[in-house]
Amino acid sequence: MRGWRTLSLQARQMLAASVALVAFLGLTGYALDRAFVQTAQNALRERLANLANAYIQESEFDRTGGFISPEIPPDTRLLSPGSGLYANVRGEGLSWDSASTLGRSLPPVELLKQNERRFEGPLRIVDARGLENTVYAYSIGVVWESPVGDLPITLSVFEDAGQIQDQVNVFRRALWGYLVMAALLLVLVQILVLRWSLLPLRDVERELSRVRQGRSQRLSGRHPRELESITESINSLIESERSHLERSRNTLSDLAHSLKTPLAVLRSRLDADASHEELRAEVGAQVQRMNEIVSYQLSRAARSGHALYSAPLEIEPRAEEIVAGLEKVYASKGVFCEFEIDPAARFHGELGDLQELMGNLVENAFKWARKRVLLTVTVEPAPDNRRPGVSFVVDDDGPGIPPEQVERLLQRGVRGDERVQGHGIGLSIVQDIVAAYRGELTVSKAPELGGARFAVRFPPAY
Repeated sequence: MRGWRTLSLQARQMLAASVALVAFLGLTGYALDRAFVQTAQNALRERLANLANAYIQESEFDRTGGFISPEIPPDTRLLSPGSGLYANVRGEGLSWDSASTLGRSLPPVELLKQNERRFEGPLRIVDARGLENTVYAYSIGVVWESPVGDLPITLSVFEDAGQIQDQVNVFRRALWGYLVMAALLLVLVQILVLRWSLLPLRDVERELSRVRQGRSQRLSGRHPRELESITESINSLIESERSHLERSRNTLSDLAHSLKTPLAVLRSRLDADASHEELRAEVGAQVQRMNEIVSYQLSRAARSGHALYSAPLEIEPRAEEIVAGLEKVYASKGVFCEFEIDPAARFHGELGDLQELMGNLVENAFKWARKRVLLTVTVEPAPDNRRPGVSFVVDDDGPGIPPEQVERLLQRGVRGDERVQGHGIGLSIVQDIVAAYRGELTVSKAPELGGARFAVRFPPAY
């Protein structure tokens, strides 16, 4: 069973197609063979029927009721013993056999009624040497008007079955010979067709090999429609792993760079022969700073990664939790947040990313809003079998953001107003999450509330 499961796609298709081909050609050969045998038997029947009719028309009876056969029969083989063609006449008190029956023991004939006809065979006969043979028989019942009255007789014509069997054998040899040749040709064509049809899979395999060897960055987009979903998913996995590795390297680099300053400060204090109390205070401050740096970098690394095929998360209950908490924090401002969330909206990613995304967008709106914030989440339908997309739009009635300031404010550590509490990294975190999920972030003016509008769109994906 294990061997069957490990068969290649080409082997599976070849095996299935070969079984179907053998079954089809076998049934076709059997049907043609039976059709030829039936046709040969029908032809023999017609030939024997014509011979029997001709024999009756050319025969007569004498005054005593004796049967007189024609001097020259319809077929001269009736005059040659053992020729394979035989005839006899049977009636009450009447028995006649053709010269060809000499040394042959023909099967008994049942007397037939007038105009009754019968075709039988193959029937067994025995020759003078005791050898068995088979014949086909055609019999016809006739009432003959003779000088002594009406005589019911049955005339039978026999032909050796070997002749029709020889024809069948010749046909079968030709038939199965041609079918075998056709099978070999079809198998060859089938192999070529399978190799051609599986060529795109071999191309994918070669491209994956180049990716593993580092000679290529991703799979090409030149593949049949049926493979597009697979190649796109593989490319997504490749890019996801590459981005994860890049983010890990960046995080370690940022962590190392951030720790340089506290360590340098400690080193300088040691070199300056600071007092015990000063050194103790400095060590405590720098250790606290390094602890904050490590905590921040770890949380950032956790936020930056995501599972490519995560289970879909409901958005509405998470949005309610975030907004409820922010309304308590900003209760002194009296900011009110409204919802317009599609119940069918789902986020295909990690819960932490969803919370960071909505939390930073909505908190930024709460900081700058005067009284109103509007959160809108809509579903973007997907064609074919793609995963539907989702859009997040957060509007506020604050002062808004000038278009020329958008790029600067999205940079890490930059704040729109130094008097407003914050660290200037919230929107940068949003950008990192959007980039990780291959989404789009746009900043514009809110058409209804008049403040800023932050729109995040995650398009449909495979």
